[in-house]
Amino acid sequence: MESVKLRGTGVVSGFAYAPVAWTRPAPVLPTSRGSVAEDDRPAEVARFKAAAETVAERFTQRASAATGVATEVLGATAALARDRGWLRTATKAINAGSTAEVATTDAIDGFIAQFEKLGGVMAERTTDLRDIRNRVIAELLGLPEPGVPQQTSEVILCAEDLAPADTASLDPTFVRALVTRLGGPTSHTAIIARQLGIPCVVAAATLDTVQEGAMLLVDGTSGILTVSPDPEEAQRLVAEDEALRAEVRSWSGPAATADGTHVQVLANVQDGAAARKASASPAEGVGLFRTELCFLTAKTEPSVAEQAGIYGEVFAAFPDSKVVVRTLDAGSDKPVPFANHEEEENPALGVRGIRLGWTNPGIVDRQLDAIAQAAEDNGVEDPWVMAPMIATVDEAFEFAGKCRERNLKPGIMIEVPAAALLADQFLAEVDFFSIGTNDLTQYTMAADRMSSKLATLTDPWQPAVLRLIKMAGDAGTRAGKPVGVCGEAAADPLLACVLIGLGITSLSMATGAIPAVGVQLGKVTMEQCREAAQKIVEARNSRDAKELARTLLS
Repeated sequence: MESVKLRGTGVVSGFAYAPVAWTRPAPVLPTSRGSVAEDDRPAEVARFKAAAETVAERFTQRASAATGVATEVLGATAALARDRGWLRTATKAINAGSTAEVATTDAIDGFIAQFEKLGGVMAERTTDLRDIRNRVIAELLGLPEPGVPQQTSEVILCAEDLAPADTASLDPTFVRALVTRLGGPTSHTAIIARQLGIPCVVAAATLDTVQEGAMLLVDGTSGILTVSPDPEEAQRLVAEDEALRAEVRSWSGPAATADGTHVQVLANVQDGAAARKASASPAEGVGLFRTELCFLTAKTEPSVAEQAGIYGEVFAAFPDSKVVVRTLDAGSDKPVPFANHEEEENPALGVRGIRLGWTNPGIVDRQLDAIAQAAEDNGVEDPWVMAPMIATVDEAFEFAGKCRERNLKPGIMIEVPAAALLADQFLAEVDFFSIGTNDLTQYTMAADRMSSKLATLTDPWQPAVLRLIKMAGDAGTRAGKPVGVCGEAAADPLLACVLIGLGITSLSMATGAIPAVGVQLGKVTMEQCREAAQKIVEARNSRDAKELARTLLS
């Protein structure tokens, strides 16, 4: 059979070759409104609540059996399945005469519409909501759970999109790669695939043309999918990839190029538990402590003492190492209940990050007080603190002043193109940069990073994004100040080499991604990285940039 090539966006590198297995379809949503007699409504409510709790309990059980990020993802989905908001809305509809199936559909679809309007990460949660809706309806109808079929042999798992319950419960022994028609570079599918160490391609628009059981070769770097490839060639590529994976599994750090140039590789964490896990890895410290993730369910602002206790756990996990604390990056896709979030037409471009202080007086000062207290309690002499969404030099000046009053080392995130364009002026005010490539790409390319239709635009390999990174790196070199990267781009082994060639001095990523980056860095010299970077920033598009990197650095 003649081979056919399809193209998506590669988000986790590597090769895989196996038969295609499609996820099980969702149940057909109710089209008839129906009506429940008043006397039967209590029983209908009970039937609905039992189905919803059954689905939630399955998520909880899977969370307890999972590890790492999968536990967090499944736990969050279980909480969403038990969310009082949608359960209350559905129950009210049933008491008004709706069937349980219709009430479930209407309630969750209403929340999906709200989340889509919010955009960003909240919009991505619509995949979770649809999955919960489909599972509850399947339970009500007595149908099998939709989603991933039981895995008994090696497969390439294909889907329209994958919900957390699907990705978080996969067995990499059998699932050799993930491919979705929707999704983007920062979706949970990519994050889980990276944790599992399997290739992943998203936004493959024509994936629905691939039949169940077809032999498929997945190239997670280029995003190319080959249907019915030459078997010998496919097996050769997979064997070479497996040899590399064995090398990754045995790597223990520290990270350095082939000519001995040390590269500081750090971990992204969200709490003390994640920091303790990272401390057992080759991570040399924490390059991004996402403080807002500690407070996504807090109804009232934690006191300075309470915050200090939380931050202190992360400092304690790395007592003699660099820990970079990011102040609240709340708003837009990560609203925190205790903050005043105004209704906005475009929240991604609104009051978020450091701007939260404009509508919540004192919130930044109190957080800085807590960080300073945590540092003092744990004997940290020079704690690094950075602010997100800084767009003007005046903002950087004001933030730096507040940090220095508390003996904190001030830095800023480079997420807004304005900050990269005026990098020299910003570095005159602060001590370091950390580049958030997810948001920098989104704002540079004017493309929502959660939109699967725009996945090509939100690829950090876009030459325009790399040029902005180069501007920040060059400014750091001139000023003799460190410039790190803490977005998902740092976890891409080939892109990591390009980044250090652009002047980046540290790379921060998910703990599980560190060994693959470390191995790749050890295969190239610093001069190779610099020469490749200079050519890659001149590329025409992200596809050409990736191909150049594979040619020059693989």
